[in-house]
Amino acid sequence: MTYASLDDLIQRAGSDEIRQVADRNRDGVPDAAVVEAALIHADNTVNGYVRARYALPLASVPDLVRTWSVSIARHFLHRNGPPEYVVADYKDAITALKDVAGGKIVLPDAGGATPTEVSGTVMGSHPAEVFTSQKLRGW
Repeated sequence: MTYASLDDLIQRAGSDEIRQVADRNRDGVPDAAVVEAALIHADNTVNGYVRARYALPLASVPDLVRTWSVSIARHFLHRNGPPEYVVADYKDAITALKDVAGGKIVLPDAGGATPTEVSGTVMGSHPAEVFTSQKLRGW
């Protein structure tokens, strides 16, 4: 299951635009394989950033993630050079995903709760102290 769907793409961009960029065999209908490839690409991009903070797969898809996924998939579908407004949406999505990875944006789930964050232990190692008060006694 992808974060976004063909319906989400159509709702954001309109059926005419999606048909123009996803109908590769020119039969008047967006090609399912083309749309699926774009949505999978978007999921992989989102997961690459979100994985830094949250356990995957996300239990539910926050609206923010769906919006970013649509922007990334739409950009991917415009393989012959996306219009400036599509590029702007894509860049905004990537910037926001970087903020998620950096902890500046917290993702709510559909119920308003925060998904489970990935936690780890910080470990360090260092050599024995060279200059201690005992070794420096008398100086």
